[in-house]
Amino acid sequence: MLELAKVKVPVIAIVIGEGSSGGALALGVGNKVLMLENAIYSILSPEGYASILWKDSSRVKEAAEKMKLTAQDLYNLHVIDKIIKEPKEINDESFDKVVKSLKKEIKSIILEMKDMTPEEIVQERYQKFRNMGEYINLDV
Repeated sequence: MLELAKVKVPVIAIVIGEGSSGGALALGVGNKVLMLENAIYSILSPEGYASILWKDSSRVKEAAEKMKLTAQDLYNLHVIDKIIKEPKEINDESFDKVVKSLKKEIKSIILEMKDMTPEEIVQERYQKFRNMGEYINLDV
């Protein structure tokens, strides 16, 4: 994470399914983090959270709600920058639509950042990381 935070080019991370564990931490260092609307993103699985907190993995649904790991939750907490809509049914045609949406967003980010100096890119990433999230008492 430290090395990734120092790179002098834009870092764009995309959560497409289930981003968890140490890899999820590294994704958070990106200048921009995009997430498919039905993906989840957290440093721990809901099962692991329930097992650690309550010693009861059957409380997975409750754990998932408390963890705020949905795209909308994370967008509201400023952990991710953009939610990519997904179709209700997944097939070749709808998959192509998602890919086109991702391509459009990536191009937009590159154009937005193309005139930034390496130092500005690193500083923007640092500020984004420092400003994400907020403290919420979960009364666990």
